[in-house]
Amino acid sequence: MTLLKTQRDSEPDALETSMAMIASALSDPSRVSILCALMDGRAWTATELSAVAGVAASTTSGHLSRLLSNGLVICLTQGRHRYYSLAGHHIAGLLENLMGVSMHTHPTPPSSTPVYLRYARTCYDHLAGELAVNIYDFMLREKWLEADGVALTSVGKAHFEKLGAVLNSRPRRKPSCPCLDWSERRFHPGGDAGSALMTLFLQKEWITRTPGYREVNVTDSGRSAMFRLFNVKVI
Repeated sequence: MTLLKTQRDSEPDALETSMAMIASALSDPSRVSILCALMDGRAWTATELSAVAGVAASTTSGHLSRLLSNGLVICLTQGRHRYYSLAGHHIAGLLENLMGVSMHTHPTPPSSTPVYLRYARTCYDHLAGELAVNIYDFMLREKWLEADGVALTSVGKAHFEKLGAVLNSRPRRKPSCPCLDWSERRFHPGGDAGSALMTLFLQKEWITRTPGYREVNVTDSGRSAMFRLFNVKVI
C-alpha cells in the first residue's frame, strides 16, 4: 500500500501535465510570433501567419496544429478559407502577462518597440498601452472602479451608460479586471468594461486600427474626447 501511494504521489496530476503541455506549446519563438499577431483580436489565415512568423507554410501548419491541440487558438472555416484566432480573452491575458514577466526576467536594453505601439495598441478586444493605462488611472481616481479594479462602481456604470459604452448584462468573464500592461508595467482596463470602451471608441471613430497590426491611431475627434472624458492629453 505504501509503495502504491508513493508511486501515485510521484506521478504528475492532470492539471500539472496540462500546464506543462501549454508551456511547451509556448516554447517556440515562431509559435509565440503567431500568438502575438493574433493579439490584435482578429482572425488571420495561415498564409498571413506564415509571413508574420517568417517560416514556411508547411512549418506554420505544424505550429497551428500544436496551438490548436493545446486550446490556445481556434480555427474558423468560411467557404474555402480557414481563419485562426486566439481561443479567447483568457489566452490574450496569459500572453500579456507573459510579456510582462519576460521583461522582468533578465536585464534588457531599452525597448526597441516603436513609441506609437507602446502608446496605443490592442490587447485582444480592449485597448492597451500608455493611453489605456492613463484611462485606467482616471477611472480609479474618479471612483468609476472598485479599488481592486475588478468591478465598476455605481458611479462608473452611470458614466458608461452616459457615454454609450454597452456592458454585457450576463458577461462570461469578469465585469472588469486590471490587465497588466507589458510595456507600461501598470494596469489598463480589461474584462467586459475594457471591451465595451474599445467598442465605443471604434464606433465613435475616436480610434482607428491598422489592418494586420496591433497599432491603434487616435483621431482628432478622439484626442478631444480623451481629454474631455478622461482628462488624458493624447500625444
